[in-house]
Amino acid sequence: MFTRILTSTLILTFLYACATVPVTGRKQLSLVSAPEINQMAAQQYREVIAKGPLSTNQEQTQLVRKVGVRIQKAVEQYMQQKGASNQLQGFAWEFNLIQDDKTVNAWCMPGGKVAFYTAILPICKDEAGIAVVMGHEVAHAIANHGAERMSQGMLAEFGMSTVGAAMGQNPSATQQIFMQAVGMGTNVGMLKFSRSHESEADHMGLIFMAMAGYDPATAPKFWERMATLSGGQQPPEFLSTHPSHDTRIKDLEGWIPEAMTYYKK
Repeated sequence: MFTRILTSTLILTFLYACATVPVTGRKQLSLVSAPEINQMAAQQYREVIAKGPLSTNQEQTQLVRKVGVRIQKAVEQYMQQKGASNQLQGFAWEFNLIQDDKTVNAWCMPGGKVAFYTAILPICKDEAGIAVVMGHEVAHAIANHGAERMSQGMLAEFGMSTVGAAMGQNPSATQQIFMQAVGMGTNVGMLKFSRSHESEADHMGLIFMAMAGYDPATAPKFWERMATLSGGQQPPEFLSTHPSHDTRIKDLEGWIPEAMTYYKK
């Protein structure tokens, strides 16, 4: 009897806690509210930006922000067309360029907090290349990947019945789970979710960059340049939090016809 009641409770809770990812329509676990994770992201973002240093190259900084604003407007347009503008409530967009010539990276925290590192700009090559990365990173925030990963982490750490209480009673553990959720997973069991998120962000990012007026056909070319940079030194896909370059390029090429229907020069 107890087992049946527990099972029924878990099923009802999961049904209640499900959200839908824009573009792909995938169902996802959502135990953490947008205001909660956006607040944590904003605080973490302020700390990162304060440490910087921010780039003093105004031309590069303005280009990153220009692309960011165009992607932002495309996202807002897409969500409005889908009747989902409420999902952007609480977004406070920011686009910053951090001076770091060794870290080939960019990211977008929940709530639209974006950071690019100067080391990725040569690989981006031009404005369209920046749009490839910007669309992908923003897509992670729009798809609520951080909240989904945090929900999975909270569930694994505390169990379904104590998630709500844990958020308030164990802030240090909650913060640690948040950092893992928006950063790089360390548990092999979580890797397949991260690879799934990366592919989903590729798909969504292609749509967003096309709507922003950037040719989606430039996306595979960016990843070809990234593959050249890595020199083929990439861990096996089953141990990587990212799809292999070949897989990613093939998938992007398959999504281009769909993205072209959104493309406006």
